[in-house]
Amino acid sequence: MPEVKIPVEVAYALKDEQFLFKVMVAEGTTAEGAIKASPLLEMFPELNYEKIGIFSKPATLETVLREMDRVEIYRPLVADPRDRRRKQVEQERQANK
Repeated sequence: MPEVKIPVEVAYALKDEQFLFKVMVAEGTTAEGAIKASPLLEMFPELNYEKIGIFSKPATLETVLREMDRVEIYRPLVADPRDRRRKQVEQERQANK
């Protein structure tokens, strides 16, 4: 019986550039398998792909993909949004004194 292939996408974004690759993978492939099947690791050998999602929902590398899933690789946050908001509020308080 021939191996069934399904189309999936692998997405990664830098600050000023986005990458989206369509790859054909075997049915039952995990998110990690799709990432490895894409050209991303050749382009970015140091890429940390531990934090991922599928269509903006958190997922694990072991998540089995379905046809047309989009695996999104998330970069670490530069600044915690809560800390940034606290600093902004503090600055506004100081300015209003």
